Amino acid sequence: MVQRTLMAANAAATAPRSPNRRGGLRLRWGMLGGLGIALVAMFLLSVALGSVNIPLNEIVRVLLGGEASRDSWTNVILVVRLPKALTAALAGAALGVSGLMMQTLFRNPLADPFVLGINSGASLGAALVVLGTGTVGGTLLAGFGLGGDFLLAFSAAAGAGAVMMIVLLVARRVQSSVTLLVMGLMFGYLTSALVSLLLYFNLPERVQAFTNWSFGSFGGVTWGQMQVMLPVIGIGLLLALVLVKPLNALLLGEVYARSMGLNVRRARIGIVLTTALLAGTVTAFCGPVAFLGLAVPHLTRGLFNTSDHRLLVPGTILMGALVALIASLIAGMPGSRMVLPLNAVTALLGAPVVMWVILRQQQRQNVFGGGA
Repeated sequence: MVQRTLMAANAAATAPRSPNRRGGLRLRWGMLGGLGIALVAMFLLSVALGSVNIPLNEIVRVLLGGEASRDSWTNVILVVRLPKALTAALAGAALGVSGLMMQTLFRNPLADPFVLGINSGASLGAALVVLGTGTVGGTLLAGFGLGGDFLLAFSAAAGAGAVMMIVLLVARRVQSSVTLLVMGLMFGYLTSALVSLLLYFNLPERVQAFTNWSFGSFGGVTWGQMQVMLPVIGIGLLLALVLVKPLNALLLGEVYARSMGLNVRRARIGIVLTTALLAGTVTAFCGPVAFLGLAVPHLTRGLFNTSDHRLLVPGTILMGALVALIASLIAGMPGSRMVLPLNAVTALLGAPVVMWVILRQQQRQNVFGGGA
């Protein structure tokens, strides 16, 4: 009886909180629309601001197919800032959704691809290609053309998927989520150690190139590489939308999900492959961007006040793109020619969110402890 009571209480605490009234549902979908408007505004702002500020009307004119009043502005918008802003939006959406799926799959608010070793595996896959060719950053495998872009994305995704599969195999044998989290960290350390060995025995210029890549950047993706990045991330986001119902079922645990008729193994594989595809592709083209996958899902949950993935997945896509554009704009330091490391900016934005989550959990535990 006590066990049933505890299971019922856990289910009530983690069940999706869909609004009972139409007004509440309309409000949340209205908030989703507002988030989309904010994303469009930030996208235009990211294209307008930089070392040289360009008026918004000139930005809109160029985006609609016209010419700016200055030829140099047209070149800056189309060649430099537009692909950078689009890369930031895609990367933020991909990392946010992959973090959301990891937190739901493991029912751990501190889970994300970086913590569980997926990004480290992706970095290893990318390092095998990058350190083998010596090209990185703004000229990722440029000498190999479009096939090289596919090779880099495939290598990073394969490394991410391999690490995640190992973590899942361990997950089948351990009961504690803390143990699983520690194992994920250990796999991350192992892959990082392999990358360190590759760096130690490589040429200095290649080591420097890989170090610059590891800082993370949204500004190194060209339109040719966008032909690879855009469809791959687009497919990953579509798969995440398809997985909405399985994700909602997994909120209550695998036993409950099976009782609802869900094929848990198939759902787990789908989540793993989607996460590996999204995180691996972003890591391949932008470097190991940290904190976005961890912080964005919590920001989205806090905004919509729900655990229903029908709202969370599209909301996380928009929120991730918005936060990534903000981080990219801060790193670019508008008005100056200095560029900050992207991971430093994402850490400054994401670390307070993580601390807020930990403190919030501690307060809940104190409340429940005091009531007992």
